[in-house]
Order: sequence, then structure tokens, then C-alpha cells
Amino acid sequence: MTENVAPSPYDLPDVTDLVVGVLGGTGEQGRGLAVRLARAGQQVVIGSRAAERAEAAASEIGHGVRGADNAACAAASDVVVVAVPYDGHRDLLASLAGVLDGKVVIDCVNPLGFDKQGAFALAVEEGSAAQQAATVLPGSRVVGAFHHVSAVLLLDESVDSLDTDVLVLGDDRAATDTVQALAGRIPGMRGIYAGRLRNCGQVESMTANLISMNRRYKRHAGLRVTDV
Repeated sequence: MTENVAPSPYDLPDVTDLVVGVLGGTGEQGRGLAVRLARAGQQVVIGSRAAERAEAAASEIGHGVRGADNAACAAASDVVVVAVPYDGHRDLLASLAGVLDGKVVIDCVNPLGFDKQGAFALAVEEGSAAQQAATVLPGSRVVGAFHHVSAVLLLDESVDSLDTDVLVLGDDRAATDTVQALAGRIPGMRGIYAGRLRNCGQVESMTANLISMNRRYKRHAGLRVTDV
């Protein structure tokens, strides 16, 4: 009788040949992720509402990055990162539901508000932006990740290694493994499985705490998980 052996959480797939699209790739967070993944050797396409704007940003980044409008970016990619402002999140994904069907979609959107006291988490009907994405994209494999990575550090090419872990949440084991492996391609970064998609609300909300730390200490705080 052959025993079923559970896969090791440290065994991750080879993702070197995957094309990664970044919706919102002309914004700071999206552009920063595009820079880091491209420098690590990943094929990257950045998307924007206007193809010309995406192409101009891609030309500035270099490293083989291509630019396209959001629909073409999604169609050309195996894995798609959503790095758009929260107020346009639902409508953009709804418009791309068909082209994103069957694909791994990485949602890194943080629904936050700001007032005189600083950043605070916004209530999301579905529980989190990632859960909203999963509702709007029932045919996609939605994963929450890259919420806590400083855009400033991502864009600073003098920083060779990013001292941070990426919390990865989702309901599809193969999809979360893929996202962990992509995170691990960026020097200094690890992807750590952090639970089901239903737990993404507190992960997104914690970004408000990190912003408060950064303002107080004038740093670019990230997270490290111990004993893993």
C-alpha cells in the first residue's frame, strides 16, 4: 500500500517562463513590481487604460518590459497582478472577466482612506479587495499578495535586495505556490503562505499600520515572518 505524502510547503514550481502582466503598471506600486520582476528575468507586460502611456512607462523601465492597454496586457499574460486604485478596482476587473478566465490573478490592492489622523482601512462588502476580485472573476484563480511592499524601495534600483516577506493568501494551492515562487525570484523577498482568501481583509488592513510606522520612523517598513 502506497502512502499519500503531503507536498512540502518549500517545494515551489519553476515560474521562469511565465509572462506576468501588471494592471496599473504605470502607478508606483505596479511599476515597482514590474521593475523588480523584470530585473529578476521575468517576462513582464504592463497595462494601462491608454496603450501609449503603458508603452512609454515600459520604455523607461527597460529590461524587456512591454506595454499595452489593460485588455491586451491581460490577454498576453499567464499571471496578472492587479495594482490599481481601489475606487476603480471592481469596474476594471468586471470589464476584463472574460480575458482573465482561468488565469492566476494576484490582487495587491489595499482599500484605504486617509484623514488628519493618517491611514485607515475601508470596509469592503465582500470582506477584502481580493475577495471582491474573486466575486467579480469567478473563473479566475485569485490570490492576495504583495500588499506590504514599499513602492519607494521597489522603484529604487540602488536597493539590490528587499528585506521583506510577502504574505500569500488563496484557496487554490497551485496558484498560491506559483505566486510564492514569483515573489521568491526577487532578491531578498520570500513568499509565505498565510491562509485562505477569506483572511485577506486583515492583511490588507495592516497596510495602514505600516504606513503609520513609516511616518513615525521615516522608514519603509515591511514584514518578516519568524521560524518559517
